Amino acid sequence: MSVAVVSVTALDHARDALAAAAHAELDPRTRVQLEGRIVPTLLRMAWPNMLVMLAQAATGLIETWFVSRLGTDALAGMALVFPGVMLMQMISAGAMGGGISSAIARALGAGRRADADALVLHAIVINIALGALFSTVMLAWGRPIYRALGGAGGELDAALAYSNVVFAGNILLWVMNGLASAIRGTGNMLVPALVTCVGVIFLVPLSPCLIFGIGPFPALGIAGGGAALMLFYGAGTAVLAWYIGSGRSLVRLRLSRPRWPEFRSILGVGAFASLTSVQTNVIIGLVTALVARTAGPEAMAGYGTGARLEYLLIPLVFGLGAPLVAMVGTNIGAGQSQRALRIAFVGGAIAFALTEAIGVAAALRPTAWPELFSTDPRVVAAGGSYLRVVAPTYGFFGLGLALYFASQGAGRLFWPLFAGFLRMLIALGGGWLALRLTGELVWLFAAIALGLVVQGATVLTAIVAGAWGKRRSGVAS
Repeated sequence: MSVAVVSVTALDHARDALAAAAHAELDPRTRVQLEGRIVPTLLRMAWPNMLVMLAQAATGLIETWFVSRLGTDALAGMALVFPGVMLMQMISAGAMGGGISSAIARALGAGRRADADALVLHAIVINIALGALFSTVMLAWGRPIYRALGGAGGELDAALAYSNVVFAGNILLWVMNGLASAIRGTGNMLVPALVTCVGVIFLVPLSPCLIFGIGPFPALGIAGGGAALMLFYGAGTAVLAWYIGSGRSLVRLRLSRPRWPEFRSILGVGAFASLTSVQTNVIIGLVTALVARTAGPEAMAGYGTGARLEYLLIPLVFGLGAPLVAMVGTNIGAGQSQRALRIAFVGGAIAFALTEAIGVAAALRPTAWPELFSTDPRVVAAGGSYLRVVAPTYGFFGLGLALYFASQGAGRLFWPLFAGFLRMLIALGGGWLALRLTGELVWLFAAIALGLVVQGATVLTAIVAGAWGKRRSGVAS
């Protein structure tokens, strides 16, 4: 018995010594995620992302304002395309991007630098393939898709003019976000933020030049906004590729033979997370169709401007979510599951406070937001009605979204996905039934608000109850 005890003790000491040696070799950025104080570390990593997300959101708003000068048809056309554009952004940066960041963070947390390097190449391959797939679908079937969402006449023509340009260069968006996600997985939030912010400085004046034909630029109308975006994504891709290729990044691009374990490590999280992104955009898209068929294009434009504020919460929470993916993933990889949980709850609380504050402010003056984009009283009334009912529940949307990002880092996405299906059922099923019974948009908006509350509360309850308990490496469940 004593020999057995001595042997077990010796094994424990040896294991501890190996763990300590691996820990000592960690990069300082990785070490602070494992040992630093949670709130200061999270906020220090989050502020560059929040800055860049706010910059991107402001760019989208400015572009929408410029497009609104082209008339209601152009504004309604953009409302038709916007869910698809945001779907690409959410999947490439938030969902598949989270899978990339999570896989790299877990590899670095476990001290597997070579695996982290190999994941960069696999991330690029995945994103090129997905970008090409979505481009093909939207370029080939854009017209019937937008017609099914309620588009007709001038708004359908405007939607196609914008959509065809954006999706022709869709691969650039995917590759840029894939490279940025690889860098974020190392805990470096600053470089992707700087690249985006500098790009935005050039994008803001470029967009109206191409829309209206200012100076030597051609007047491309609504398509000019899409062309400016594609130029921005192309430049961002080039700069991020140079940064990784120069050896300045903690992970490097190494040409090697693609292997299934690396693909699985990314897709095991990213594929599940993509379903969550699809859910959000399906809700927005189908609600747009319901509004258009119930109350006409002016109400559709008003709902589109109101829902855009909800979309703005996504990049804001993503600014906090990317650090959550990296910190939770690094701690899970290092075997520090309790610290990973604490990080998730702290991030969820911060996200709730931020988004609820925005929602309450919007609900107190619900017409102020849609009035930025239109003077048509029907557009303003629909947008104001949406914000009056839905905006007070934005805190639950922010909470659920932050915990979704944290779950990406943990590789546990079943409950965020399930909560998203509950939200879809309530918002679309309940909203359709409410319209059938009352014919009033306000009850459709009430169903949307209830769906947001249920989504956030469900994810929080599941994680508190132990949804992260057991985990299989590389597979989201």
